[in-house]
Amino acid sequence: MNLRLTSAQEGLRDELRAFLDAELPPEHEEGAESAEWAPDEEYEWVREFNRRLGAAGWLVPHWPVEYGGRGLGIVEQVVVREELAYRRAPLINPNGLWMLGPILMKEGTAAQKASHLPGIASGDVIWAQGYSEPGAGSDLAALQMRAERDGDHYVLNGHKTWTSCGMRAQWMFLLARTSQGKRRQEGITFLLVDMRTPGIEVRPIVAMTGSVTFAEEFFSDVRVPLENRVGEEGDGWRVGKSLLAFERSNIARAARERRILDDLLAYLRTLAGTDRDPLIDPIVRHDLGRMVERVEVGRAICYRLAALQAAGRVPPHMPSIAKLYHSEFAAELVDVGSRILGEYGNVMPGDAYCPVQGQFSLGVMKQLLHKIGAGTSEIQRDIIAREGARLPRA
Repeated sequence: MNLRLTSAQEGLRDELRAFLDAELPPEHEEGAESAEWAPDEEYEWVREFNRRLGAAGWLVPHWPVEYGGRGLGIVEQVVVREELAYRRAPLINPNGLWMLGPILMKEGTAAQKASHLPGIASGDVIWAQGYSEPGAGSDLAALQMRAERDGDHYVLNGHKTWTSCGMRAQWMFLLARTSQGKRRQEGITFLLVDMRTPGIEVRPIVAMTGSVTFAEEFFSDVRVPLENRVGEEGDGWRVGKSLLAFERSNIARAARERRILDDLLAYLRTLAGTDRDPLIDPIVRHDLGRMVERVEVGRAICYRLAALQAAGRVPPHMPSIAKLYHSEFAAELVDVGSRILGEYGNVMPGDAYCPVQGQFSLGVMKQLLHKIGAGTSEIQRDIIAREGARLPRA
C-alpha cells in the first residue's frame, strides 16, 4: 500500500497549518485534560475558536458542502484530523462531529439533516452521547432506559451516566428501550433529545483530579417528539452501529501520542549534560526507541485503514485493531514517560516543576480509561477473534 500523500493532500495540510498558526496561540492548545472541562472563561474562547474552525470548513471537511463541509474524501479527512490533534486544537464536540453527524448523514430524514447538521458543522451546537447506564457500559445491550409511546411523543424514564460533554451539551442522542425482544439488541430505539426539555436533571461527576469530566442524567417523564427518532422504532441497535461505516482510523489518538512523545523527547534533550540527564541510561534509550517504533506503527495502521475505507473494502475487524492498538499504546506511553521522568513524573499541572504540561502525571492517573472508553480492550479482542480469525463466539 502506498502511504505517500498527494501534492493536493500535502497542500491541504499546509493550509490548515497556516490557519492554526494564525488562530491558535500556544497558550490555548489543549492540555492534559479535555477542553470541555476547562473553566468557563477558557471554554468560551474555545467555543469561539471552534466556530472559526467551522466557518473555514475544518471541523467536517469530508461532509457535503451544503451541510458545512468541504466535500473532501476519507484520506483528506484523516490528514485534517491528524493535524488538528497534533497541534492540540481544542475540539469540544466530538459526539456531534464524529458520531451523530455520520449517523444522520446515513440514517436521518431530510428534515433531521437540515435541522441538525449545520449546527454541528458550524460549532454552534454541542451534543452529548447517552449510551452508558449504571448497568450498561461495554455491555450496551443491557440498557434499561424506557421510552414509551404516547401519541406523537415518546416518554422517557431512566438514568444515563459517564456522559462526555454532559455538562455543556444542548442536545443528546441516546438509545432507549421501546420494547423487549427475544434478543437483547431488539427493541432499542435511537432518539434525539433537547436537553432543555422538562424532566431532565443533569449532575456533574467529579474526577479524582477535581475536574468535572463527566455527567449523569436522570430522565423523569421526558417527552420527545416522534420526529426526533432516527430510523424505525426498535431499530436503534442497527442505527447506532451504522457509525462503523464512517472514518474509524483512530488517527487523532495516533497524532496525540506522537505529540506527547515529541514533547517528552524535547524536554529530555534540555536535560543533556546535567545531573538529571536520563539519556545516558541505555535502558531509557531502549524504551524511547521502542516508543518511536510504536508511534510509527500506529500511524501506519491508521493510514492503512483510511486507504481501505476510501477503496470501500474495510474488513470488519480492522477498526477494532486500530482501537485496541492505540488504547493499549496510549496507556503504555504515559507509563514509560512517567518512569523516565522519575519523581517529576508525579508533579501535577500548575506546579512550577511540572514537565510536559502534566501529560504524564495526569496521564498515568487516567491510563485505565484508554482501555475502557469507547469499547473495552477485551471487547475489541473478541471482535478481532470472531471477525478476523473466524473463531466461534465464546
